[in-house]
This record gives sequence, structure tokens and C-alpha cells, in this order.
Amino acid sequence: MGTILLLIIYLAFISLGLPDSLLGSAWPAMRPDLDAPLGTAGLLSMTVAVGTILSSLASGAVARRFGTGRVTLVSCFLTATALFGYAYAPSIAWLILFAIPLGLGAGSVDATLNHFVAAHYKAHHMSWLHCFWGVGATTGPMIMAAFLSGNGSWRHGYLTVAGIQSTLVILLLLTLPLWKRPGAGEGVATGSAKPAAAPSHGEGGRNSTKGVPYALASFLFYCGVEATVGLWGSSYLVNVKGLLAEDAAQWVSLYYAGITIGRFVTGFITFKVSNRLLIRGGQITALAGTILLLLPLPTGFSLVGLLVTGLGLAPIFPCMLHETPVRFGEAHAQRIMGYQMAVAYTGTTLMPPLLGMLAGFATIGIFPPYVVLSAAAMLLVSERLNLLLDRRNRRNDATPA
Repeated sequence: MGTILLLIIYLAFISLGLPDSLLGSAWPAMRPDLDAPLGTAGLLSMTVAVGTILSSLASGAVARRFGTGRVTLVSCFLTATALFGYAYAPSIAWLILFAIPLGLGAGSVDATLNHFVAAHYKAHHMSWLHCFWGVGATTGPMIMAAFLSGNGSWRHGYLTVAGIQSTLVILLLLTLPLWKRPGAGEGVATGSAKPAAAPSHGEGGRNSTKGVPYALASFLFYCGVEATVGLWGSSYLVNVKGLLAEDAAQWVSLYYAGITIGRFVTGFITFKVSNRLLIRGGQITALAGTILLLLPLPTGFSLVGLLVTGLGLAPIFPCMLHETPVRFGEAHAQRIMGYQMAVAYTGTTLMPPLLGMLAGFATIGIFPPYVVLSAAAMLLVSERLNLLLDRRNRRNDATPA
């Protein structure tokens, strides 16, 4: 049962990633068709993210009452319905309306399944779970590019993804009884190694939570970089680098491919390398990738920059989640995890629309310096957190038990 459920969860995360990358790759074609300003994509992204935040905050209570299987089923139904709405939307107002159920469904699936996997499966499955999100996020722009380069339109791309989501809804409905069986998901969890907790000295005190603001800032800037590159990368390539919309969509799909491949590999590396080293290495790599986008180099380097940025971002989010009990202790981990997810979605909500607003006053050419500064800020606050944690650990080691 545990293995079957895990396969279903992986499929659900593929479907979660599919719509996340569609808007950014489709927007250069959608904007003239709907006669919309450039920054409207930021408004749509923000609407989806607000729905995601609200449903994530409520997901714990909802899942306890109705069960993980039912919440996942209803959430996927909401996203499928919203994507059909996008495909047939006659105006921006309708897109904003359908962005609400798209966000509500995505947030519930994300939070509920992350908690289920953390409780029932081995730790490395967390990296692979987010790898499967990357499979969906990579496939979305590829589907859209196929229609933009052919005789179809962006509407056919959304319609295709909506059909895939509907197939998953049917699969979840047919397998719903599996979630209700006692011990569902337990089979794969046996022998799962839990992360080492923070030192016991001051476990319930202030010292163990002193660096929380820096941890929250790390999540804010991480999600800001990831979402901004995904949403505006295609528009930058079309309007500044002169690529065709279908080619830009394919290039952005390689960015998500970098995240996907990186998370798959990270699942194996976690057996040998600490979360801290993976986070630091990923942040430095992502910063290098964004710098490639900033430098006045031939267009081909932008492709390399997108791929390197995706590879760098890959290990950061799952490793930061998994590191929470180590950083702040088991007594605080659950509460701080909730704060981190809320701030992460806030970064997704605010930072891409902020770029859209700034681009409206200037040009989309501000995209590279914006993501470079965000990636640098992520690295700086993360290293500041590491310094605070090292000082705390040294004090704890020096304190008699």
C-alpha cells in the first residue's frame, strides 16, 4: 500500500508543477491576444499565490477532518476546473477569477502531501517529491511551446494540461479507498532516519529560535528567485534577447529541468552530504547562474544561465525544510515550519509582481539585476543564520550538562 500511495503522490506533484510554469511561458502570446499590460502577469501570479497561502494555512485542520485523500482529490479537481477556465477565458477579468481556485487547489495539495510524506516516508523522498514537481514544471512550458510553434494557441496548451489534471482526478477518485486503510503509507517509512535535533541546552528557550528571522528571509528570497525567473524569464528572452515566444518557452522549460534533475540527484547526495553544505552550494550556484543572465554576453549564455540557476536552486528548498529541526529543535520545529511555508508563499506572491511593476515603469531589462540581488540576499541571510547557529552550538558545548 505504501508504495502505491507514494506513486500516486508523485503523480499528484507532477500535476502540481504543470500549471506553475504555464503562465510565464504563455504570457508573451497571451498578452497581445488579451490586450493586457505587461505587468498583468504579476497580478495573476499574486492572485494564485494568495489563494495558495490561504489554503495552506487551513490545510492542516481540513486534512484532519476530511483526510489526506479527499483533500487531494478536491484540490486537484479545483485546479483542473481552473485550467479549463483559463483555456476559455475571454478576458483578463476571467483569468483573475479562475486564478482563485487554481491557488486554493495548489496550496492544499502542496501542504497536505508534504506533511503526509514527512510523516510516513523516508527523508530522501522529500527531495524526490519536489523533483517530481519539477517534472511537471518542466513539462508545462514544453507543452505550451509545442502549441505556440504549431498551428495551435496558448489556449490549446492550457486545455491539454487541464485534461492531464482531469485524468489525475479520475485516478484519485478510483484509489480513494487506499488512503482510508489503517497505516496507509507506513510501509515505506520503516527505518526512516529522523534529522538530528538541535542541542538540548535551552531547547525550549530563546536561544534555539534566535535565528528564525534569517531562516524566514532565506525562504522569502528563495521563492522570490524561483518564481520570478519562472514567470518573467520568457518575457525577458522575447523582449530583450529577441527570441520567438515558442523558443523562449523551451528555454524556460530547461530552467525547470535544471531544478528537476538537481532534486533527483540531491535525493542520493543527502546520504553523504549535510543539508547545510547542499544549501550553501546551491545558493552559490544559483547566484552564478543569475550573474550569467546579467552579463552582456551572447544569447546562448542566457540559456546556460537559466540552466545553472535551476540546478543551483534545486537542493535549497527541500534541504531547508528538512534542516528545520536541526536548526531550532524538535520543540519548535512544527511551529517554525508553518512560519517558513507562509513566508515562502509570501515571496512567491510579492516578488514577481514587484518586478512586473518595476518593469512597467522601466523595461523588462531590469530582470537580470533583480534576480541577482535577490539571490545574493538569499546567500547573505543564510550565511548570517549559520554564524548564529555556530555561536549557539559553541556556547551549548561549553555549558556543563
